[in-house]
Amino acid sequence: LVNTLILVARQVLSDCSFPGLGPHFGIGSAMEGWSPYEENIIYRVLVSLTPPSGHTFLPELCNQGEMPEGKFRIRVELERAYVMEQLVEDMLCFLHHDEEEQRRNMGPSLLQTVCTGSYLDVQKTARRFHQLVKTCWAVLPYSHRWQLTMLPCSCSCKFKMAKGEEKILTEIMLGVQQGDSDIFMSSQASEALFTPSTTWTLSCAVAEAKFFELTTRHVPDGSFHFRCLQLCTRILVRTGFSKYILKTVVMHLLNTTPLSGWCRTHFLEQLDDIMRYLCHCLEEKRLDHFFFGNEKIPEEIVLPPALQRAEPCNLFQHLAQDPDAHKQAMREF
Repeated sequence: LVNTLILVARQVLSDCSFPGLGPHFGIGSAMEGWSPYEENIIYRVLVSLTPPSGHTFLPELCNQGEMPEGKFRIRVELERAYVMEQLVEDMLCFLHHDEEEQRRNMGPSLLQTVCTGSYLDVQKTARRFHQLVKTCWAVLPYSHRWQLTMLPCSCSCKFKMAKGEEKILTEIMLGVQQGDSDIFMSSQASEALFTPSTTWTLSCAVAEAKFFELTTRHVPDGSFHFRCLQLCTRILVRTGFSKYILKTVVMHLLNTTPLSGWCRTHFLEQLDDIMRYLCHCLEEKRLDHFFFGNEKIPEEIVLPPALQRAEPCNLFQHLAQDPDAHKQAMREF
């Protein structure tokens, strides 16, 4: 569906009023193959945005020296050659056309449509992409069989497809790639109460999906580690442990233990290892983010230098700072 949608959208985008649509990636538990939920599964896709002709994207950390926070702004600059070309075109247009026709021929620019000041705006970009999906849907082959319902969301594009009793929920995130790495600055909503609409969030979701793809090739039963992860996340439903915590634990174990042991004959042992690792992290009040400063990342996964050099980021920092929260976490475990 998204493959077809992006192909059509690229044909529709004929001017510089919206970023180009680059490669797209299945991300999140449902696309990786281990969603802990049987109902209301959301299939998530990240679509990379590229600067249109004559434009450049320049990422800026919102707070210098706070890489683990992962908050960026994306400054949009016009390339010098493009500015000169536009000036020549405007001059010719001014000389040969009256004012009304001149206004009619001049289309909106990227800075006018999806930017606030000189910065790419998450909400404006998501809103324009939302409209683009609605426009493209009418010509897709799916439109004759499925009913489309666009869902409200300020930072991404969510929609529901329905055919009789069957329903599919999809969320398309937008992101700007950091160089040629597997790390993106995404439109993912921030957990902060107030986040400026020009703030983009660091996302390792593509790198995580790539890591699971790499390990799955070498696990004797290709989906066994996903079944372990799925079971553990179901066990911990209604506790303070997020599925991302369990996902991080399993990624660390997959990266540091022989993959030959991830098979059905070692099912109970692997479940025990997962819970023992989580328990140890809780006792130490420390669970390192998988990608920050991890020297054992598979070489196939490309990280930006700043992430490779970063200090390990403790996902349990709040437990180290709040004794009551730590006691509650131990009780729940």
